[in-house]
Amino acid sequence: MRQMEYYFQCISCNSHYDSKAMIYKCPRCQDLLEIRYDYDQAGKLVDREVWKTRSFSVWRYRELIPIENTSRVVTLGEGGTGLHRSENLAGEIGIERLSIKFEGENPTGSFKDRGMTVGVSRAVEEKARMVACASTGNTSASLSAYAARAGLRCVVLIPAGKIAQGKLAQAIAHGATILEIDGNFDDALRLVIELTNRYRSIALLNSVNPFRVEGQKTLAYEVCDQLNFRSPDVVVVPVGNAGNISAIWKGFQDFLRLGIIQKVPRMMGIQAEGAAPIASAYRAKTEEIQLIEKPETIATAIRIGAPASWKKALRAVKDSGGAMETVSDEEILQGQKSLARREGLFVEPASASSLAGLRKLVEQGLVNRTEEIVCVATGHGLKDPQIVSRIGDLPLKTKPDIESVEQALGLK
Repeated sequence: MRQMEYYFQCISCNSHYDSKAMIYKCPRCQDLLEIRYDYDQAGKLVDREVWKTRSFSVWRYRELIPIENTSRVVTLGEGGTGLHRSENLAGEIGIERLSIKFEGENPTGSFKDRGMTVGVSRAVEEKARMVACASTGNTSASLSAYAARAGLRCVVLIPAGKIAQGKLAQAIAHGATILEIDGNFDDALRLVIELTNRYRSIALLNSVNPFRVEGQKTLAYEVCDQLNFRSPDVVVVPVGNAGNISAIWKGFQDFLRLGIIQKVPRMMGIQAEGAAPIASAYRAKTEEIQLIEKPETIATAIRIGAPASWKKALRAVKDSGGAMETVSDEEILQGQKSLARREGLFVEPASASSLAGLRKLVEQGLVNRTEEIVCVATGHGLKDPQIVSRIGDLPLKTKPDIESVEQALGLK
């Protein structure tokens, strides 16, 4: 099977680099790299009828993923997550068409698996001996699982005391070597980049790795596929390190350039109030962000003050005609409660920021009430089970007899 030809391009100086080189940042200006394609050639490889014969997963779209030998990919069956039509919440908010793309249905419970199947497969092709990442939780859970599948040693750097127990438990279970850094996520990312620069046999698997983006962009492919190859009008995404919103935007652009869809959605990024450097830059209409030294929010997955992909995120919002918004921790918790009790979807707090943000966007008139809207819920609620006590009642204690049960239920 033929693959698309690709090359690396710097997002700032536009320098091009050969696809055989495994580099994470531009050697000239040190900014991030993106993978670019020859879309004329790609159009000859894409066949939707062939896609229909494959399982609904990331690798359904394998012609659009830059892995040479797709018969040896490292996979756990990621992708193919549900696009849940949410009529209860749509009615509550006062909009006509709302769907939740629930990434908690992925193998390790978050969207990170999409990027990790591609990133670790590339690391195997490059004959890496070890993989490493910095993480606020979900990245560590995902990488440790895929590293175990590939038979690679996994090293994870995390900020001490800042990781939800459900996520940390996954990394421990999969056998990762976990280093707690006396600092925040940004310190951990700086160190893991320095580590992988010193030891080329260690592959860096944070979102600065352009192959991660190529897996995460398949969320956009799936949404279009699930809508009979139409694009929604609006996509709302939680934003922390900002790799996901820019990856999803790239996926929609791929389909537009290939003629698979006729329009692209407006991308709406949502940050927590205590960790909102990108939203602040958007509001100030500046081209630079002000880093937050000590970001704080209950939504640990987006508790990031120095997002690596901020520039790409701002471009995705601007180029799509979208917007950035912030939400409070109280609004996030209310969104989590609403998704659980109105739609039966148990998401982690960061995931609920998209719904919380949508409410504000509708009220502000930035989203039309008749539009087709998709909110991305990035991770499962079991990732952070301790938080449930903030949104629900604790169990009622009762004696082991029917009268006590009836009394507890208010039946007599």
